[in-house]
Amino acid sequence: MLIVKKFGGSSVANKERVYNVAERILEDYKKGNDVVVVLSAQGDTTDELIAKAKEINPNPSRREMDMILTTGEQQSVALMSMALQNLGYPAISLNAYQVKMHTTSVYSNARLKRIDAERINLELERKNIVLVTGFQGINKYDDITTLGRGGSDTTAVAIAAELNADKCEIYTDVDGVYTADPRVVKDAVKLNEITYDEMLELASLGAKVLHNRSVELAKKYGVDLVVRSSLTKAEGTIVREECKMEKMLVSGVAADKNVARVAAIGIKDEPGKAFGLFSILAKHNINVDIILQSIGRNNTKDISFTVPRDALEDTKKILQDNLSRISAERIEYDDSVSKVSIVGAGMASNPGVAAVMFESLYDADINIKMISTSEIKISVLINEKDTDSAVNAIHEGFKDRF
Repeated sequence: MLIVKKFGGSSVANKERVYNVAERILEDYKKGNDVVVVLSAQGDTTDELIAKAKEINPNPSRREMDMILTTGEQQSVALMSMALQNLGYPAISLNAYQVKMHTTSVYSNARLKRIDAERINLELERKNIVLVTGFQGINKYDDITTLGRGGSDTTAVAIAAELNADKCEIYTDVDGVYTADPRVVKDAVKLNEITYDEMLELASLGAKVLHNRSVELAKKYGVDLVVRSSLTKAEGTIVREECKMEKMLVSGVAADKNVARVAAIGIKDEPGKAFGLFSILAKHNINVDIILQSIGRNNTKDISFTVPRDALEDTKKILQDNLSRISAERIEYDDSVSKVSIVGAGMASNPGVAAVMFESLYDADINIKMISTSEIKISVLINEKDTDSAVNAIHEGFKDRF
Protein backbone atom coordinates (compact mmCIF):
# COMPACT_ATOMS: atom_id res chain seq x y z
CA MET A 1 0.00 0.00 0.00
CA LEU A 2 1.22 3.50 -0.84
CA ILE A 3 0.33 6.20 1.67
CA VAL A 4 0.87 9.96 1.34
CA LYS A 5 0.91 11.91 4.60
CA LYS A 6 1.02 15.66 5.06
CA PHE A 7 1.92 17.34 8.35
CA GLY A 8 1.36 21.03 9.03
CA GLY A 9 3.82 23.42 10.60
CA SER A 10 2.46 23.14 14.15
CA SER A 11 2.85 19.35 13.95
CA VAL A 12 6.65 19.70 13.55
CA ALA A 13 7.17 22.91 15.54
CA ASN A 14 9.89 21.57 17.87
CA LYS A 15 12.08 18.55 18.58
CA GLU A 16 9.39 16.73 20.59
CA ARG A 17 6.81 17.13 17.83
CA VAL A 18 9.28 16.17 15.11
CA TYR A 19 9.86 12.85 16.86
CA ASN A 20 6.13 12.44 17.48
CA VAL A 21 5.51 12.79 13.72
CA ALA A 22 8.42 10.42 13.01
CA GLU A 23 6.69 7.75 15.12
CA ARG A 24 3.40 8.36 13.26
CA ILE A 25 5.21 7.89 9.97
CA LEU A 26 6.85 4.68 11.15
CA GLU A 27 3.52 3.16 12.19
CA ASP A 28 2.70 2.67 8.50
CA TYR A 29 6.24 2.04 7.29
CA LYS A 30 6.74 -0.83 9.76
CA LYS A 31 3.66 -2.53 8.29
CA GLY A 32 5.43 -2.78 4.94
CA ASN A 33 3.79 0.24 3.31
CA ASP A 34 5.47 2.72 1.01
CA VAL A 35 5.29 6.16 2.64
CA VAL A 36 5.67 9.64 1.12
CA VAL A 37 5.50 12.55 3.56
CA VAL A 38 4.90 16.21 2.72
CA LEU A 39 5.89 18.77 5.35
CA SER A 40 5.21 22.45 5.96
CA ALA A 41 7.71 24.84 7.56
CA GLN A 42 8.10 24.45 11.30
CA GLY A 43 5.81 26.47 13.58
CA ASP A 44 5.99 30.20 12.83
CA THR A 45 9.00 29.90 10.50
CA THR A 46 7.15 31.33 7.48
CA ASP A 47 5.96 34.38 9.43
CA GLU A 48 9.46 34.89 10.80
CA LEU A 49 10.96 34.74 7.31
CA ILE A 50 8.40 37.29 6.05
CA ALA A 51 9.31 39.63 8.93
CA LYS A 52 13.02 39.13 8.27
CA ALA A 53 12.58 39.97 4.58
CA LYS A 54 10.63 43.14 5.33
CA GLU A 55 13.34 44.29 7.72
CA ILE A 56 15.61 44.45 4.69
CA ASN A 57 13.07 45.65 2.11
CA PRO A 58 9.52 46.76 3.03
CA ASN A 59 8.34 45.88 -0.49
CA PRO A 60 10.33 42.83 -1.59
CA SER A 61 9.72 41.29 -4.99
CA ARG A 62 7.55 38.19 -5.08
CA ARG A 63 10.32 36.21 -6.74
CA GLU A 64 12.74 36.86 -3.91
CA MET A 65 10.03 36.20 -1.31
CA ASP A 66 9.49 32.78 -2.86
CA MET A 67 13.23 32.19 -2.74
CA ILE A 68 13.43 32.84 1.01
CA LEU A 69 10.11 31.31 2.08
CA THR A 70 10.83 27.92 0.55
CA THR A 71 13.82 27.49 2.85
CA GLY A 72 11.36 26.79 5.68
CA GLU A 73 10.07 23.59 4.11
CA GLN A 74 13.57 22.46 3.17
CA GLN A 75 14.56 22.78 6.81
CA SER A 76 11.54 20.70 7.89
CA VAL A 77 12.15 17.76 5.55
CA ALA A 78 15.87 17.65 6.28
CA LEU A 79 15.27 17.60 10.05
CA MET A 80 12.60 14.91 9.72
CA SER A 81 14.93 12.78 7.60
CA MET A 82 17.60 13.15 10.29
CA ALA A 83 15.11 12.14 12.99
CA LEU A 84 14.04 9.00 11.11
CA GLN A 85 17.65 8.06 10.39
CA ASN A 86 18.46 8.56 14.06
CA LEU A 87 15.68 6.08 14.88
CA GLY A 88 17.33 3.57 12.55
CA TYR A 89 15.13 3.88 9.43
CA PRO A 90 16.03 4.87 5.85
CA ALA A 91 14.77 8.29 4.80
CA ILE A 92 15.58 10.93 2.21
CA SER A 93 14.49 14.55 1.86
CA LEU A 94 13.70 16.07 -1.53
CA ASN A 95 12.90 19.64 -2.53
CA ALA A 96 10.71 20.82 -5.41
CA TYR A 97 13.64 20.97 -7.84
CA GLN A 98 14.79 17.44 -7.04
CA VAL A 99 11.28 16.05 -7.51
CA LYS A 100 10.59 18.38 -10.44
CA MET A 101 7.29 19.84 -9.31
CA HIS A 102 6.44 22.02 -12.31
CA THR A 103 4.26 25.10 -11.74
CA THR A 104 3.04 28.20 -13.51
CA SER A 105 5.24 31.30 -13.26
CA VAL A 106 3.05 33.36 -10.91
CA TYR A 107 5.30 33.99 -7.93
CA SER A 108 3.70 33.60 -4.48
CA ASN A 109 0.56 31.99 -5.91
CA ALA A 110 1.68 29.47 -8.53
CA ARG A 111 -0.37 26.48 -9.63
CA LEU A 112 0.98 22.98 -10.08
CA LYS A 113 1.11 21.83 -13.71
CA ARG A 114 2.67 18.38 -13.37
CA ILE A 115 4.94 16.30 -11.17
CA ASP A 116 7.78 14.12 -12.46
CA ALA A 117 7.43 11.12 -10.15
CA GLU A 118 10.55 9.27 -11.35
CA ARG A 119 12.76 10.33 -8.41
CA ILE A 120 10.10 9.57 -5.81
CA ASN A 121 9.46 6.12 -7.30
CA LEU A 122 13.20 5.42 -7.39
CA GLU A 123 13.55 6.25 -3.69
CA LEU A 124 10.49 4.14 -2.81
CA GLU A 125 12.03 1.19 -4.66
CA ARG A 126 15.07 1.64 -2.43
CA LYS A 127 12.68 1.33 0.56
CA ASN A 128 13.30 4.91 1.64
CA ILE A 129 10.71 6.98 3.45
CA VAL A 130 10.45 9.94 1.07
CA LEU A 131 10.10 13.42 2.60
CA VAL A 132 9.02 16.13 0.16
CA THR A 133 8.86 19.88 0.65
CA GLY A 134 5.32 21.21 0.51
CA PHE A 135 4.14 24.62 -0.70
CA GLN A 136 6.67 24.95 -3.53
CA GLY A 137 7.53 24.19 -7.13
CA ILE A 138 9.69 25.34 -10.04
CA ASN A 139 8.58 27.32 -13.08
CA LYS A 140 9.76 27.25 -16.69
CA TYR A 141 12.68 29.53 -15.80
CA ASP A 142 13.83 27.05 -13.11
CA ASP A 143 12.92 29.61 -10.48
CA ILE A 144 11.47 28.51 -7.15
CA THR A 145 7.76 29.35 -6.76
CA THR A 146 5.29 28.99 -3.91
CA LEU A 147 1.67 27.81 -4.05
CA GLY A 148 0.20 30.26 -1.54
CA ARG A 149 -0.36 29.82 2.19
CA GLY A 150 -1.64 26.34 2.90
CA GLY A 151 -0.16 25.07 -0.36
CA SER A 152 1.41 22.00 1.28
CA ASP A 153 -2.05 20.39 1.24
CA THR A 154 -2.11 20.83 -2.52
CA THR A 155 1.38 19.34 -2.84
CA ALA A 156 0.28 16.24 -0.93
CA VAL A 157 -2.88 15.69 -2.96
CA ALA A 158 -1.02 16.25 -6.24
CA ILE A 159 1.60 13.66 -5.28
CA ALA A 160 -1.12 11.22 -4.17
CA ALA A 161 -2.87 11.67 -7.53
CA GLU A 162 0.35 11.30 -9.54
CA LEU A 163 1.41 8.15 -7.65
CA ASN A 164 -2.13 6.74 -7.53
CA ALA A 165 -1.75 6.45 -3.76
CA ASP A 166 -4.10 4.28 -1.72
CA LYS A 167 -4.53 6.93 0.97
CA CYS A 168 -3.87 10.64 1.42
CA GLU A 169 -3.89 11.78 5.04
CA ILE A 170 -3.74 15.44 6.03
CA TYR A 171 -2.55 15.92 9.61
CA THR A 172 -3.18 19.23 11.35
CA ASP A 173 -3.68 20.69 14.83
CA VAL A 174 -7.38 19.82 14.88
CA ASP A 175 -8.80 16.31 14.71
CA GLY A 176 -11.02 16.79 11.67
CA VAL A 177 -13.43 19.15 9.93
CA TYR A 178 -15.85 20.92 12.25
CA THR A 179 -19.14 22.75 11.71
CA ALA A 180 -17.22 25.90 12.72
CA ASP A 181 -13.77 26.79 14.00
CA PRO A 182 -13.72 25.08 17.44
CA ARG A 183 -11.46 27.85 18.71
CA VAL A 184 -14.27 30.35 18.05
CA VAL A 185 -17.41 28.24 18.59
CA LYS A 186 -17.16 26.07 21.70
CA ASP A 187 -19.95 23.66 20.72
CA ALA A 188 -18.76 23.12 17.13
CA VAL A 189 -19.37 19.53 15.99
CA LYS A 190 -16.80 17.33 14.24
CA LEU A 191 -18.04 15.81 10.98
CA ASN A 192 -17.34 12.16 10.18
CA GLU A 193 -17.45 12.88 6.46
CA ILE A 194 -18.07 15.71 4.03
CA THR A 195 -18.34 15.97 0.23
CA TYR A 196 -15.68 17.53 -1.98
CA ASP A 197 -18.09 20.29 -3.00
CA GLU A 198 -18.94 21.25 0.57
CA MET A 199 -15.30 21.11 1.66
CA LEU A 200 -14.24 23.17 -1.35
CA GLU A 201 -16.74 25.88 -0.47
CA LEU A 202 -15.71 25.90 3.19
CA ALA A 203 -12.02 26.05 2.28
CA SER A 204 -12.61 28.84 -0.23
CA LEU A 205 -14.69 30.79 2.28
CA GLY A 206 -12.12 30.93 5.05
CA ALA A 207 -12.09 27.54 6.80
CA LYS A 208 -8.38 26.92 7.38
CA VAL A 209 -8.49 23.13 7.62
CA LEU A 210 -7.61 22.46 3.96
CA HIS A 211 -6.17 24.52 1.11
CA ASN A 212 -8.99 25.02 -1.41
CA ARG A 213 -6.86 23.98 -4.39
CA SER A 214 -6.04 20.69 -2.66
CA VAL A 215 -9.77 19.92 -2.56
CA GLU A 216 -10.12 20.86 -6.25
CA LEU A 217 -7.36 18.37 -7.12
CA ALA A 218 -8.80 15.67 -4.87
CA LYS A 219 -12.19 16.01 -6.56
CA LYS A 220 -10.68 16.05 -10.06
CA TYR A 221 -8.59 12.91 -9.51
CA GLY A 222 -10.84 11.09 -7.03
CA VAL A 223 -8.38 11.17 -4.13
CA ASP A 224 -10.06 10.31 -0.83
CA LEU A 225 -8.74 12.63 1.87
CA VAL A 226 -8.66 12.03 5.60
CA VAL A 227 -8.19 15.05 7.87
CA ARG A 228 -6.93 14.11 11.33
CA SER A 229 -4.84 15.36 14.25
CA SER A 230 -1.11 14.71 14.46
CA LEU A 231 -1.31 14.95 18.25
CA THR A 232 -3.99 12.32 18.95
CA LYS A 233 -5.09 8.98 17.49
CA ALA A 234 -8.70 10.15 17.06
CA GLU A 235 -10.50 9.25 13.84
CA GLY A 236 -10.70 12.22 11.51
CA THR A 237 -13.03 13.46 8.77
CA ILE A 238 -13.18 11.77 5.36
CA VAL A 239 -13.54 14.05 2.33
CA ARG A 240 -15.00 12.20 -0.66
CA GLU A 241 -17.32 12.53 -3.65
CA GLU A 242 -20.44 11.25 -1.90
CA CYS A 243 -21.33 10.78 1.73
CA LYS A 244 -23.30 7.80 2.99
CA MET A 245 -25.30 9.85 5.42
CA GLU A 246 -28.31 11.91 4.33
CA LYS A 247 -27.23 15.36 3.22
CA MET A 248 -27.18 17.72 6.17
CA LEU A 249 -28.95 21.04 5.79
CA VAL A 250 -25.80 22.96 6.76
CA SER A 251 -22.33 21.43 7.01
CA GLY A 252 -20.49 24.39 8.43
CA VAL A 253 -20.03 28.08 9.13
CA ALA A 254 -16.83 29.75 7.89
CA ALA A 255 -15.32 33.20 8.30
CA ASP A 256 -12.73 34.99 6.19
CA LYS A 257 -11.05 38.18 7.40
CA ASN A 258 -8.74 38.45 4.40
CA VAL A 259 -11.35 40.54 2.59
CA ALA A 260 -11.65 44.12 1.38
CA ARG A 261 -14.62 45.85 -0.25
CA VAL A 262 -14.13 47.96 -3.36
CA ALA A 263 -16.80 50.20 -4.92
CA ALA A 264 -16.58 51.80 -8.35
CA ILE A 265 -18.95 54.78 -8.13
CA GLY A 266 -20.66 56.51 -11.03
CA ILE A 267 -19.80 54.14 -13.87
CA LYS A 268 -21.57 54.94 -17.13
CA ASP A 269 -24.68 52.77 -17.48
CA GLU A 270 -23.66 51.27 -20.82
CA PRO A 271 -23.02 47.73 -22.11
CA GLY A 272 -19.50 46.45 -21.57
CA LYS A 273 -18.54 48.62 -18.60
CA ALA A 274 -18.62 45.75 -16.09
CA PHE A 275 -16.58 43.64 -18.51
CA GLY A 276 -14.03 46.43 -18.83
CA LEU A 277 -13.66 46.72 -15.05
CA PHE A 278 -13.25 43.04 -14.29
CA SER A 279 -11.13 42.22 -17.32
CA ILE A 280 -8.55 44.74 -16.12
CA LEU A 281 -8.43 43.06 -12.72
CA ALA A 282 -8.27 39.59 -14.27
CA LYS A 283 -5.25 40.57 -16.38
CA HIS A 284 -3.44 41.43 -13.17
CA ASN A 285 -4.46 38.16 -11.44
CA ILE A 286 -6.75 39.88 -8.92
CA ASN A 287 -9.41 37.46 -7.67
CA VAL A 288 -12.86 39.00 -7.29
CA ASP A 289 -15.53 37.41 -5.14
CA ILE A 290 -18.87 38.96 -4.11
CA ILE A 291 -20.21 41.39 -6.75
CA LEU A 292 -23.14 43.77 -6.35
CA GLN A 293 -24.37 46.17 -9.03
CA SER A 294 -26.84 48.92 -8.28
CA ILE A 295 -29.84 49.81 -10.45
CA GLY A 296 -28.80 52.44 -12.98
CA ARG A 297 -29.87 56.02 -12.25
CA ASN A 298 -29.01 59.20 -14.13
CA ASN A 299 -27.17 57.11 -16.69
CA THR A 300 -24.71 55.79 -14.07
CA LYS A 301 -24.42 52.74 -11.82
CA ASP A 302 -22.25 51.62 -8.92
CA ILE A 303 -20.44 48.27 -8.81
CA SER A 304 -19.21 46.90 -5.49
CA PHE A 305 -17.08 43.79 -5.12
CA THR A 306 -14.64 42.11 -2.76
CA VAL A 307 -10.98 41.21 -3.23
CA PRO A 308 -8.46 39.56 -0.90
CA ARG A 309 -7.25 42.17 1.58
CA ASP A 310 -3.64 41.37 0.78
CA ALA A 311 -4.39 42.31 -2.84
CA LEU A 312 -6.00 45.64 -1.98
CA GLU A 313 -2.95 47.85 -2.58
CA ASP A 314 -2.42 46.30 -6.02
CA THR A 315 -6.15 46.73 -6.75
CA LYS A 316 -6.02 50.42 -5.78
CA LYS A 317 -3.13 51.11 -8.10
CA ILE A 318 -4.65 49.18 -11.01
CA LEU A 319 -8.01 50.94 -10.75
CA GLN A 320 -6.53 54.42 -10.26
CA ASP A 321 -4.31 53.91 -13.31
CA ASN A 322 -7.38 52.87 -15.34
CA LEU A 323 -10.01 55.22 -13.86
CA SER A 324 -10.85 56.89 -17.16
CA ARG A 325 -10.98 53.57 -18.99
CA ILE A 326 -13.62 52.18 -16.63
CA SER A 327 -15.42 55.57 -16.66
CA ALA A 328 -15.92 55.69 -12.89
CA GLU A 329 -16.27 58.96 -10.98
CA ARG A 330 -14.30 57.57 -8.04
CA ILE A 331 -13.24 54.37 -6.29
CA GLU A 332 -13.99 53.69 -2.63
CA TYR A 333 -12.34 51.09 -0.41
CA ASP A 334 -13.12 49.42 2.92
CA ASP A 335 -10.67 47.01 4.55
CA SER A 336 -12.55 46.71 7.85
CA VAL A 337 -14.92 43.98 6.65
CA SER A 338 -15.07 40.18 6.78
CA LYS A 339 -17.05 37.47 5.02
CA VAL A 340 -19.13 34.95 6.94
CA SER A 341 -20.69 32.00 5.10
CA ILE A 342 -22.78 28.88 5.59
CA VAL A 343 -22.31 25.79 3.41
CA GLY A 344 -24.47 22.72 2.98
CA ALA A 345 -25.44 20.33 0.21
CA GLY A 346 -28.90 20.08 1.74
CA MET A 347 -29.63 23.77 1.25
CA ALA A 348 -30.73 23.33 -2.35
CA SER A 349 -33.81 21.32 -1.41
CA ASN A 350 -34.70 23.07 1.85
CA PRO A 351 -36.34 26.53 1.75
CA GLY A 352 -35.89 29.00 4.57
CA VAL A 353 -32.15 28.57 5.14
CA ALA A 354 -31.37 32.20 4.31
CA ALA A 355 -34.13 33.34 6.66
CA VAL A 356 -32.57 31.45 9.58
CA MET A 357 -29.15 32.95 8.82
CA PHE A 358 -30.45 36.51 8.50
CA GLU A 359 -32.62 36.16 11.59
CA SER A 360 -29.59 35.00 13.57
CA LEU A 361 -27.62 38.05 12.46
CA TYR A 362 -30.58 40.34 13.21
CA ASP A 363 -30.90 38.92 16.72
CA ALA A 364 -27.19 39.61 17.25
CA ASP A 365 -27.62 43.18 15.94
CA ILE A 366 -25.17 42.61 13.08
CA ASN A 367 -25.58 44.60 9.88
CA ILE A 368 -25.18 43.00 6.45
CA LYS A 369 -23.31 44.97 3.76
CA MET A 370 -23.43 42.51 0.83
CA ILE A 371 -24.92 39.08 0.10
CA SER A 372 -23.86 36.31 -2.28
CA THR A 373 -25.53 32.94 -2.81
CA SER A 374 -25.05 29.70 -4.71
CA GLU A 375 -26.75 26.31 -4.63
CA ILE A 376 -24.84 25.20 -1.55
CA LYS A 377 -23.68 28.40 0.17
CA ILE A 378 -24.74 31.83 1.39
CA SER A 379 -22.12 34.50 2.15
CA VAL A 380 -22.54 37.88 3.77
CA LEU A 381 -20.16 40.79 4.15
CA ILE A 382 -20.16 42.37 7.62
CA ASN A 383 -17.97 44.59 9.80
CA GLU A 384 -14.83 42.72 10.80
CA LYS A 385 -15.35 43.47 14.50
CA ASP A 386 -18.56 41.44 14.40
CA THR A 387 -16.99 38.30 12.87
CA ASP A 388 -16.80 35.99 15.89
CA SER A 389 -20.20 37.13 17.15
CA ALA A 390 -21.72 36.43 13.73
CA VAL A 391 -20.19 32.95 13.49
CA ASN A 392 -21.47 32.05 16.96
CA ALA A 393 -24.94 33.50 16.30
CA ILE A 394 -25.33 31.65 12.99
CA HIS A 395 -24.01 28.39 14.44
CA GLU A 396 -26.51 28.70 17.31
CA GLY A 397 -29.31 29.36 14.80
CA PHE A 398 -28.55 26.11 12.98
CA LYS A 399 -27.54 23.99 16.00
CA ASP A 400 -30.45 21.57 15.49
CA ARG A 401 -29.75 21.24 11.75
CA PHE A 402 -26.11 20.12 11.69
